[in-house]
Amino acid sequence: MAKIVDALKERGFIEQTTHDAELHEYLETGSRTCYIGFDPTASSLHVGSLVPIMALAHMQRHGHRPIALVGGGTGLIGDPSGKTEMRQLLTPESINENVIGIQRQLSKFIDFSNGKALMLNNADWLTKLAYIPLLRDIGRHFSVNRMIKAESYRMRLESEEGLSFIEFNYMILQAYDFMVLYDKYDCGLQMGGSDQWGNILAGIELIRRTHQKTAFGITFPLITTSSGIKMGKTHQGAVWLDSTRTSPYDYYQFWINTDDRDVTRFLSLFTFLPMEEIRAVEGLAGEELNAVKTVLAFETTALAHGTEAAVKAYNAAGSMFGFRVVPHDLLPSSAIPRKEKGGEDSVPCTTISEAEIGDGIPAFKILHMTGLANSGGAARRLIDQGGGYINGERIQSPEYMVTKDDFNASNILLRAGKKRYHRLMLTN
Repeated sequence: MAKIVDALKERGFIEQTTHDAELHEYLETGSRTCYIGFDPTASSLHVGSLVPIMALAHMQRHGHRPIALVGGGTGLIGDPSGKTEMRQLLTPESINENVIGIQRQLSKFIDFSNGKALMLNNADWLTKLAYIPLLRDIGRHFSVNRMIKAESYRMRLESEEGLSFIEFNYMILQAYDFMVLYDKYDCGLQMGGSDQWGNILAGIELIRRTHQKTAFGITFPLITTSSGIKMGKTHQGAVWLDSTRTSPYDYYQFWINTDDRDVTRFLSLFTFLPMEEIRAVEGLAGEELNAVKTVLAFETTALAHGTEAAVKAYNAAGSMFGFRVVPHDLLPSSAIPRKEKGGEDSVPCTTISEAEIGDGIPAFKILHMTGLANSGGAARRLIDQGGGYINGERIQSPEYMVTKDDFNASNILLRAGKKRYHRLMLTN
């Protein structure tokens, strides 16, 4: 498996990092805790939030513990980053409602069970701060000269409305968040959009000054379409992750209508399909590219709304506009139904429950139980000879433990040799 920083770079997630060499070493020498903040200004996140969500999910898949920090406290103030005017202040009641909706959506992408990830609300500590101790213990570490040079503050200072004092405190509070997470959860990495660079650096500096320790930061680029439109925006407004705001079918259609120039980039960012398979579809055009778009729409919908909803959207689109045939060798790790001339999915399927998979099942047993090998011994030989695959990646050992982490949108695509496929579906 690729190293996490290299994997994120390859997929297009990283714009800037701090302490580049040290960051690689930090993430490759143990299980680490990282966090991203989410602004609770609405009851639903939208497609524009998918880059940070997917980044946390990738961190978890590489053995690290993500923290999704909802800004219940900072949301009472408002982040000036990227805004030319002051945000509308929210009530604690509306923020609490929004937090519940956001947690429900994040749970589709990140596994919060058994402490594998944490969902925290900075209102738990920020609303209890005393002003004079905050100024004395935290504020003294901040230089106003340095703060006003941050892009988020500079933009507002140059605007007609200016920068309010309440917003000026935002950087201090976000830095304080990082320090609290460092103290309580050993969280040494903060990630966020490119507009958060100044706030992230402020947190790293606060930890250095108060703890004499090194913390790290990663920022993501602003994702726009090739036509220059901000990701997640359409003529009808935002594309929401909440199915009551944007139906799974409309969500599917949003991805189906992806600009031809963006398809492989969006596959890299917004699905977990192997990069080896994504690189293989670069340069396709016409009907082949339309089939790739269908996979993109299916995979993104399955992540946000579940496989069942994605299949329904796929079938609904097919019944209205005609089914696009997706060959078995095109992005083979995708769980999309491989219909042949409008028929049923031609890949045989076996279901397995979460209880059955437990802590894992050896790969050779999986190949045997699905009929891809006639016996355990035959399955071992198949793997040893390089003929066994899981989600397009060669199985390195017959004893490789297949766990829930190997499932993409509740599916695993198994392959024996070049042409024999079998789908393994995870059920509750």
